[in-house]
Amino acid sequence: MLRYSLFCVLFFTAAGQAHASWGDSLFEEHNRDFGAVPHGQLQTHPFRLVNNTSQTVVISNVRVSCGCTAARALQTVVAPGQETAIVAKMDTSRFFEHRTVTIFVQFSQPQFDEVRLTVKANSRDDVSYSSEGLNFGKIKQGANPAASMTVSFTGSMVGKITDVKCDSNYIQPEVQELRNIGGMTTYKVSAKIRDDAPAGRWYSDVWLTTSNPAMKQLRIPVNVEIEGTKSQATAEVSAVAPVNAVTLGNVKAGMETDRKIVLRAKQPFRITGVSGTDSEVEIRTIDTDSQLVHVLTVTLRPNELGDLSRTIRVETDIPNSPTIDFNARATIIP
Repeated sequence: MLRYSLFCVLFFTAAGQAHASWGDSLFEEHNRDFGAVPHGQLQTHPFRLVNNTSQTVVISNVRVSCGCTAARALQTVVAPGQETAIVAKMDTSRFFEHRTVTIFVQFSQPQFDEVRLTVKANSRDDVSYSSEGLNFGKIKQGANPAASMTVSFTGSMVGKITDVKCDSNYIQPEVQELRNIGGMTTYKVSAKIRDDAPAGRWYSDVWLTTSNPAMKQLRIPVNVEIEGTKSQATAEVSAVAPVNAVTLGNVKAGMETDRKIVLRAKQPFRITGVSGTDSEVEIRTIDTDSQLVHVLTVTLRPNELGDLSRTIRVETDIPNSPTIDFNARATIIP
């Protein structure tokens, strides 16, 4: 165990500092801090990559500075305008307390470059969750369901939860102290979903701020699948279907607005890339593994009034019909 820890530290030290390059500009973020988490949890994060160049980008290698983390590219050949992700999975059972791991992403085309991404976490054995996170399961759109779990602290420096926030405005979290007995403090963390939350399967994070300097923030994953009405924007996966028209509704000019598009298939599939986006229409994938249903988050940033239309192509690993084409349309209003 000691040899393993020293190897991770030495490898990371030898990596040096990150450098700016053309490859860096392909990523929307380079660092992910999972915060304090219970020892043993698997932390997963996709680093989104968009080929904003005029040439094909080839990812030749992905490696990590420590065996506690695995990383892979969903797609190694990315055409201009396409997007993919480097998926990092950090196994917190492999270490205690703070660990920072560097992910080295090498490119061979259009020219050699290496980008360094980092993930870090604070693996704690003095905090425990009653479940992996807040899991709402499958719900109907327009409902206002709730989910809850408990968070327990043990030890001499327990501290207090001083604040609770969520990355998504559609999630409304609360925290309540249940008991403080014999060196253990337990809190109930609950959350509700707003009735205007968009349809689809999506994920977010609730963050607990504590007074304990050893674990300033705790991350609680949120998982929800909302069944929409027939009018929701949905594109069906088909090898022979014509281009689907997906209506995104009215959007105010000069505002940033998110919409959800659901992709379904008769067999599990992975999304390996997306093309057809630009500065006004951005698309992010949520699921990184094989799923029967995938949800695309469409971020609209329109500036001009009138009709907005983009033809989007989604690349998948479905045999014989790997591409899904649909036309995303919106009406831009004052």
